[in-house]
Formats: sequence, C-alpha cells, structure tokens
Amino acid sequence: MIRIGIICPSEIALRRFLPALCNLTDFKFIGIAVADRSEWEDANDEIINKEKEKANTFIEQYGGRLFESYTSIIKSVEIDAIYLPLPPALHYKWAKLALLSDKHVLVEKPATTSYNKTNELVSIAKKKNRAIHENYMFIYHTQLTVINDIIENREIGDVRLYRISFGFPRRSPNDFRYNKKLGGGALLDCGGYTIKYASILLGKTARIVYSNSNYIEGFYVDVFGSAALVNECGTTAQIAFGMDNSYRCDLEVWGSKGSLTTGRIMTPPAGFIPEVVLTIRNEIEIRKLPADDVFMKSIQRFQRCIENDSERNNNYIEILKQAELVDEFIGKDKSGINGK
Repeated sequence: MIRIGIICPSEIALRRFLPALCNLTDFKFIGIAVADRSEWEDANDEIINKEKEKANTFIEQYGGRLFESYTSIIKSVEIDAIYLPLPPALHYKWAKLALLSDKHVLVEKPATTSYNKTNELVSIAKKKNRAIHENYMFIYHTQLTVINDIIENREIGDVRLYRISFGFPRRSPNDFRYNKKLGGGALLDCGGYTIKYASILLGKTARIVYSNSNYIEGFYVDVFGSAALVNECGTTAQIAFGMDNSYRCDLEVWGSKGSLTTGRIMTPPAGFIPEVVLTIRNEIEIRKLPADDVFMKSIQRFQRCIENDSERNNNYIEILKQAELVDEFIGKDKSGINGK
C-alpha cells in the first residue's frame, strides 16, 4: 500500500486527482497540507484560513486529515509519496525537500521551471532510489496508440508534417499562469503539452530548430508562442500554443496520401470519446476512439516507477528530455522574450 499526501488544496487535486486515486486499490489517501505563515510569502490569516476551508472540503469527501504545513506532511512517517500540484515556480523547492525526505513525488507539469533544477531533482531521486513523475497525463490515453497505429500502417501514406495546437481563452487576472513570479507563461503551461507530444511523435532525436514567444500589453509573461521541431529523418512538427486564444487542442497529420485530424488530443476527460477524421483521396471517414481515464493511468505509471527500477529509470530520461526541449525553446527563441 502506497500512502500518499497532497500539498495544497488545488482544484486539480479535488476535481481530477482524488477521483482517479479512489479507483486504485494500491494507494491510500492520508491527508492534505496547507502552508503555514513561514511557507507562504505574503500570506495572512485570512488566506491561510481559506486554504484550510478548502482542505476540509477534501477531507469531508475523501477522508484523510489536515496537515498544517507543507513541511509536516513531507516529514511525516505516515506518508510514502507526495502529490505536488503547486504553481510551477514552487515545484523545485518542495519536490526537493520531499525527495531528500525519502518520499516519492508525483509533480504536476512542468517538473520545474528550468533544465538545471529538473536535473538536480532527478539526480537526488536517483541517489535516494525514489520515483519522480511529471504528470503529463494525456500521453497515456489509448487514442494516442490508435493514432500511432494509423500512422505506422501508412493509412495516410508517409508523414509530411505534424501540426499540434493547444490554446485556451484568457483566464482570470489572478490565475498563476499570468504570474511570472509563480512560473507563469504560455511556454511552461500549454506550450509544454505541445512540446511533449511533438517529441513523442518525432522520437528520441527530436530537437527544436525554431521558436518564438509573444507578449501582449499588460502581461509580464509570454502569452502565446510557436516552434518547429525536427528529428534525424527530417520529419517536422510545428507547434503553436497560447493562453489568450480561442480554444484549440488539435493534432493534424499531413501524409502523402491523406490526412488525419483530431481535437481534445491533450485534454480528454475521463469517459470522453475522441474522434479522428481521416481524409484520403477526398473521402472523409470519422472514427470513434476508445474512452479512457488518463489521470488514473498516470498515477498507475507513478506506481510502476515506485515499484520497478527499469520503469523509474526510463521515467527519469523522459522528464529530462522534456526539460531539455523547453530549454532549447528558450535558447532558440527569436523574440528574446524568454531570455529577459
């Protein structure tokens, strides 16, 4: 039995993580932590009390108990693993403490805000023989396997180009995604999804050859961006992303004989039935794909990383590859924005 605790009563923890966890018999939810005054800069009693109210909602629905500091849950002998859904800039600090305290860590994407910090966490995890898992859930959906089969069976011929787009309308001004101090910015949020999927489609030799970030007036983080990735065979993936955009979460595969398109490729909720549209010689076919529960499957991957050395080591490589590509994006960014 893997005893797990949550740092921070976030929306994703309540809405997605715990419902998925409840379907797994090898995990036990122990409790949820709120920050104390020393752990939350600029916090006051009102903010702390609101966080406690949120945390008690978790406990009312799912049991467990309240830990009144992040440090106390990390240091607790009742806990084997930590789920960490804090804003990106806070991942490194608390994931590091958890790993040093011999806890396994399931961290929301991105693992950290830089390659060097991610590499340090992975190095600690290796030394401590602990699992660290970056929660890009969508990669476990069965629809990706079906799409890969269509491509590998050459139903649309040889691939000429991949296009991946992920963007959503502007959220509230206090959303952490628009806060530079909290690790906000489109690249680290929706951009990370597109980079992750492009690297899966292109394989281990994927590299970024062009990138560009864009600001808009009134914001101090990148709000939209684009890039091109290529592999050793010369296959290209174009990516575009943004967080002040009309909603899009699409894959297009352009082949020599036809094309494949699909939506919700990176954000399918549990039970959602995806569709792919195949256009071959001007004939259109719509195929329904299996529904899935990607959050549950991501937690199961975390479990395999805890229990299996080979799985854990493979996951280290995947996490570092993602961090490397994000750093490549920043290094090749023609706008110069991410270098500021």
